[in-house]
Formats: sequence, C-alpha cells, structure tokens
Amino acid sequence: MTRSELAAIRDDVVVCRRCPRLVAWRERVAREKAPRFADQTYWGRPVPGFGDPAARVLVLGLAPAAHGGNRTGRIFTGDRSGDFLFASLHRTGFASRPTSVSVDDGLELEAMYVAAVNRCAPPGNRPTPTERDHCLPFLERELAALDGLRVVVPLGSFAWDGAIRAIVALGHEVRRPKPRFGHGAEATVGPYRFVGSYHPSQQNTFTGTLTTDMLDAVFDRARELAA
Repeated sequence: MTRSELAAIRDDVVVCRRCPRLVAWRERVAREKAPRFADQTYWGRPVPGFGDPAARVLVLGLAPAAHGGNRTGRIFTGDRSGDFLFASLHRTGFASRPTSVSVDDGLELEAMYVAAVNRCAPPGNRPTPTERDHCLPFLERELAALDGLRVVVPLGSFAWDGAIRAIVALGHEVRRPKPRFGHGAEATVGPYRFVGSYHPSQQNTFTGTLTTDMLDAVFDRARELAA
C-alpha cells in the first residue's frame, strides 16, 4: 500500500500550481536555462520525493535547485549539493552509487527516502512562509505513507522547522521549548528521532562548515537510531 500511496502523492506534486511566484520562476528558469545546460530539456515542474518505500530514514532538504532538481526532475540530482550528499549516502550504505546526474542513472536508495519541504525551485532559494505552508501537506502525506520511518535528517534549519510543522499537523505533540536545530543535534519529535545536519550547499562545503566526515557521521548516527 505504501508504494501506491507514494505514487499518488507524486502524481499530485508534479501538477501543483498553488504558488504563482514559484510557478513563474521555475518555468522561466526552464525556458532560459543555464548556458552549460542549453541543450537539455528542463523538468520545470514541482519535484517529488523519491526512495525506498520501506525507508526508515527520511532526508529532508529545503527545495530543488533551479538548475539541479528543476532541470532533472529529481531532488538533489544534477547539482553540487547532491554530489556531496549522495557521495555520503553511498559511503554510509544508503545509496547504490556515489553520484546522481539524471533520473535514469540507476541510483537506488535503501532504507531511505529523500524529499524537500518545498517542491518548486524558489528565487534565491527562499520560499515565503505561505509557499512553505502550501507545500507542507505533501510532506505530511509522505510521513503518513512511510509507515516504517523512524528517523528524520533535516538539512538545515528551514527543513528542521518544516518537518516539525508537518509532524504537528499530523496530530503529534512536540515538547516545549521546540527543539532547536544544530549540526548533529538530536531530538524526539512525535514518533520520530531527528538528527540535524548543515545543508550540503557549496556555501557550507567550500568553507569547511560541513565536511565529508561530519555528514558521514550524521548518516551513521541515523542508521544506528533507525535500527
């Protein structure tokens, strides 16, 4: 049943047009393209989550990259953040290969599902609170469908907060004060255990704010908690 529920969510995600600003931006990027991808056809639509229907760990990003997921149609696929992320998932045993360049590249995830709080690429990587709230029901549905899920790894404070909001919307209680994001921070939120990580953006990876060892340690810990 989980597989069919996730397929239904995907079908609803890819046709969503609730946020006019995001629709306009994602479609503009898909028309104008980056010069290095000028010969490619961009996806230019909302990007669904993907992964193992029996996932015990959810990795949650902010939103698709304009020339990454918005181009390829798969979250974290075809951008530098994804290069850093999937290499770590491969080293820690969650991904079948260390790179992700297209939806048909053979990548498979084991015991893991990857999604984002917002499903459309936002200008400046900054969704508004209203745009976030329009998208959260998709995450709520994914959480409900992934009945084996035990651990959530939010990549950055936006994803941490979005995950908490979705879990509260499902009727679960969150202790007060609300758990605060930090790299390696752990918290129990409803029925899930959170392990926070800095987002694998170039801003963090090029400056050494997030290293390969730091990210690997987060996913090793997530596997331990999910066991």
